Amino acid sequence: MERNKEKRKGTKSSKMKTLAFFLKGSKRFFALGILFVFVQVIFDMINPKVMGYTVDYIVGDTAGIPKFILRAINQLGGRAYVLSRLWLVAIVIVVLGILGAVSRYLFRLFNSLGGENLARRMRNTLFEHILRLPYKWNDVNKTGDIIQRCTSDVDMIRNFIQEQLVNLFRMIAMIVFALYFMFRIHIILSLCACGFLVIVVGYSLVFHNKVGAQFEKVDEEEGRLSAVAQENLAGVRVVRAFGRELYERNRFESKNQVYIMHWVGMMSLLAKFWTISDMVKHLQTVTVLSLGAFFTVNGQMTSGEYISFIAYNMLIIQPIMELGRVISEMSKSGVSIDRLKYIIDSEPEKDAADAVDFPGYGDIVFSNVSFSYDQSEVLSDVNLTIRKGETIGILGGTGSGKSTLMLLLDNLYEVSSGSISINGVDISKIKKNELRKNIGFVLQEPYLFSRSLKDNICIAGDAVSDEQIERATTIASLRQSINKFKDGYNTYVGEKGVTLSGGQKQRTAIAQMLVKDPGIMIFDDSLSAVDAKTDAAIRRGLKEAGKDATVIIISHKITTIMGADNIYVFDGGRVVESGTHDELVTKQGIYRRIYDLQRNEQEGA
Repeated sequence: MERNKEKRKGTKSSKMKTLAFFLKGSKRFFALGILFVFVQVIFDMINPKVMGYTVDYIVGDTAGIPKFILRAINQLGGRAYVLSRLWLVAIVIVVLGILGAVSRYLFRLFNSLGGENLARRMRNTLFEHILRLPYKWNDVNKTGDIIQRCTSDVDMIRNFIQEQLVNLFRMIAMIVFALYFMFRIHIILSLCACGFLVIVVGYSLVFHNKVGAQFEKVDEEEGRLSAVAQENLAGVRVVRAFGRELYERNRFESKNQVYIMHWVGMMSLLAKFWTISDMVKHLQTVTVLSLGAFFTVNGQMTSGEYISFIAYNMLIIQPIMELGRVISEMSKSGVSIDRLKYIIDSEPEKDAADAVDFPGYGDIVFSNVSFSYDQSEVLSDVNLTIRKGETIGILGGTGSGKSTLMLLLDNLYEVSSGSISINGVDISKIKKNELRKNIGFVLQEPYLFSRSLKDNICIAGDAVSDEQIERATTIASLRQSINKFKDGYNTYVGEKGVTLSGGQKQRTAIAQMLVKDPGIMIFDDSLSAVDAKTDAAIRRGLKEAGKDATVIIISHKITTIMGADNIYVFDGGRVVESGTHDELVTKQGIYRRIYDLQRNEQEGA
C-alpha cells in the first residue's frame, strides 16, 4: 500500500469535489438542519436578554428601558403588575426554551437523515465502483484494508459531516450573535473575552496538521490489522491444519501493538490539545467574571447587563471549544476522504470505444501472446489455435502459465504483447461483459457464497429453471450427493462452502458453469479433488452435454486430458509440445515423462 500513498493524497479542491459528489441527495436534509440550527440559536440568544431586562427594568427599575420592552410591559398592565406576577416572565422563558427544544429536535432529525443518506450513498458508490475495478487492482490492494476504508473511513466522514461540520454553522451563529450582544453591553470586556478565544482558535490551527499526520498513520495501521484478521478468518482451516495458531496470534499481536502505539500517540497529542484548551477556557471565564464584577461595582455595567454578559460568554465558550474539536476532526476526515478518493479515482474497467457484441463462437487464436506480472514474465510468445467445438488439454508444471493463459482469454488481464481472438475478433474489441457471459470458467479452488446450494448453482443465471439445475447437477455428478442432504438443494453451504468437501465444492462450481450453458468451457484443474470414477463420469457427461462447445481442460492428471482432441504442454511460459495423447506418448518429452510417472504411481497403488 505504500506505493499508493502519494496517489491517495489530494488537494483541498479535489477533496471538496469528492465530498460534494458523495453529498448528492443529502444536501437538502443538511440544509434544513442548518435552517433549524439558526432558529434554535435565535431562541437561545433571546433568553439571556429576557433575564437581563427583567433584572434591570422590572425588578431593579433601571431608567432607560427600551421602548419596545416598555410597550410590552404597558400592554400587560404596567411594571407593578408584571413585578407582582413574575411567573409571566417565567412562562416567556419556558416558551422560548420549548421553541428552542423543538428547533433542536428538528435539527437533529434532518441532520440524522442527511448523515444516513450520505453513508448509504458512500457505501453503495464504493461497492459498485469496486465491482467494476480491474482484476489486477485486487492483486495490489488487501481485502482487509478495502473493507476498513468502506466501513471505518465512511463512518469517520459521516460523523464529521453530521456531528461536526453542520454543528459548525450553529457554533458560528452562536458566536456571532453572542458577540454582537456582548459588544452592545460592554466593548472592553468583550475585547478581553475575544482575546482568549483567538488564542484557542490559533492553537487549534497549529494542531490541525499534526493531528492529520498522526491519524493517517493510525488509519493505515488499522487497515493492516484488518487485513491480518481477515486473512486468518478466511484461512482458519489452514492455520489449524498446520498448527500455526501461536504464530498467527503473535503476528496479530505484533500488528495490534503497532496500531495501539500509534493510537497512544494520537491520544497523547489530543490530550495536550484539550488540556491547554481547557486551561485557556477556565482562565477566560475567571477573567470575564472578575472584570465584569469590577465594572458592575464601579457602575460601568448594570446587574442585568452583567448577568446577560456572563450568560452570553458561557454560550460562546463551548462553541469555541467545539470549534477546536472540529478543526482536529477535520484533519481525520481529510485523511478518510483521501482513502476513499483513492478507490473512486482508481480507473474502472472500460470497453474499447469501438467495442462490439460477442461475435459468436468460432476458433480461438493466441498469436505471439506474452504477459508479465510487474517485471516477472509468465508467458512468452505463445501461439496456439483452438478450433470451434474442439476439446483441448493443457498440461504443465506449477508456474508454467497455464491458468494465466485462461485469465487472459477471459480478459481479466490484458496481454503485454500479441493478441487473442475469438471468431476472428480481437477480445480487446469485445465488450467485456458479453465476453465473460459466453465463457464458462471453473477454477481449481472455487469460491462458494454463504447461501444455499441452489443459490450458488444459479448465481451465473438470472432465471434458471429446476430442470436446468437438475441437468447441471447430474452432469457434474453432484445430484446424488444433494439427494443425501437433509435439505437437498436448500442446504446452506456456509462461508466459502465450508460444509462441503473439496470434491463437492468443485462439482458445485461445475454445475454453476453448466447452468450458464456457455459455448466455451474452461476447467482449470477443477477435477483435482474428485476420485477417478467421478472424474470419468463428469468427463463423459460433459462430452455428451457439450458436443458443440469448445472445451479447455487444464490438469496435472493425464487421465483427465488424454481424451482431448489436442494437448498442449507448457514449460517456462512456452508451448513446448503439442499433439494427441497417442502422438505425445511416442515422443521422449515432458508429456511422456509425466505419463510414465503417473502410470507407475497407479500401478504401485
